[in-house]
Amino acid sequence: MKNRKLETLTVGGGCFWCTEAVFNHVKGIEKVVSGYTGGIAPGRPTYREICSGLTGHAEVVQVTYNAAEISYQDLLVVFMTTHNPTTLNRQGADAGTQYRSVIYYHNAMQKEVAEVVVKEMAPYYADPIVTEISPIGVFYEAEKDHQSFYQNNKTMGYCTVVIDPKLAKLRQMHADKLKSVTA
Repeated sequence: MKNRKLETLTVGGGCFWCTEAVFNHVKGIEKVVSGYTGGIAPGRPTYREICSGLTGHAEVVQVTYNAAEISYQDLLVVFMTTHNPTTLNRQGADAGTQYRSVIYYHNAMQKEVAEVVVKEMAPYYADPIVTEISPIGVFYEAEKDHQSFYQNNKTMGYCTVVIDPKLAKLRQMHADKLKSVTA
């Protein structure tokens, strides 16, 4: 049995359905939970409140991963290359602060690694990277119908038009970091 060293990554790259689908295909990932963090509204926010843009929360995924199998740095590179980190408060047609590109760090090491990865990725983009790097706040798990969304709705229009191309890009750019397809 492989060593297990479970750690947590929390990122937002636009709609959490897309980000969750990407990380569910990456080796070393134990669990991916869609949710919200980074806001100022008191109490547990709802999806409708988040979509209003008034709470300040971002749609994020909280990823539990085995650091003995994949590094935090590798996960951030996957994250930075499977969404557009150069558009402020927007991913494709989704616009608003809830769709911002953000890395929420859980400790000083994660902050340092995030800063290095963002700096190293900058030359690969024509426009400046606007990915926010912030300390994690309270994480709220999204409603049940937002969990495993892609897995449960693969034929839905949004999934075929928006998520499938992201997964194709993931397979093309990071084949060495994907879970084995053999069951």
